Amino acid sequence: MEVETRVPSIFLAVLLGAGALAGCSDDDRDTPASAAPAGAAADAEGVTVLRPGSPGEAAEVGPLEGAAPAEPPAWNHADLAFVQMMVPHHAQAVEMARLARTRAADPSVRRLAARIAAAQGPEILLMAAWLEEQGVEVPGRGDDPMAYDHAAHGHDGMEGMLTPDQLDELRAARGAAFDRLFLERMVDHHRGALAMAEVVAASGAAIPVAELAADVHGGQTAEIARMEELLATLG
Repeated sequence: MEVETRVPSIFLAVLLGAGALAGCSDDDRDTPASAAPAGAAADAEGVTVLRPGSPGEAAEVGPLEGAAPAEPPAWNHADLAFVQMMVPHHAQAVEMARLARTRAADPSVRRLAARIAAAQGPEILLMAAWLEEQGVEVPGRGDDPMAYDHAAHGHDGMEGMLTPDQLDELRAARGAAFDRLFLERMVDHHRGALAMAEVVAASGAAIPVAELAADVHGGQTAEIARMEELLATLG
């Protein structure tokens, strides 16, 4: 903390002030404490310091400059870009996961897909609510968030998203072919989310966004490992 780095200088000021007072006349030493200089009372929100005066002058007490740390920003463009991009990113993952209900052959793939939808659906609502609190537009399903103000501030685009043709291919697949294609596509999709989460973790400012990014990174890292295991069993 900044205050801690200034502690030695505070002690030095006090000691110098005491020395200056010791060199004053008897009349000065007899001055009651109640006659301290104006402003000597400690600021309720700050730290006071005794500053020695020039020879023959009384010391002064005042606030420690820089004692109050600056308030960190509530959010920055990296936070908004991440959330605006992650809303449609999650929406596509949920759409992919729901296809598994009627197309997947392996029960393990269906269970994994259900967990993905159950996790990312509520996160979409959480992110949309956070954007609304900031007075920022919430991208709709299929929207390009790079067309929005904050997502276009020099940030990388969404990573891992399926193209329309890839999504159509997944919709058309059935059985074992769907299982493999779903797992391969979702692994890539999740890896894109990890990359986006790492960017905002390094450059974002909002605590709620950092927490969300950490949840995304942790949960989807575990799901990638599970999907790679399932791919290995498919042969």
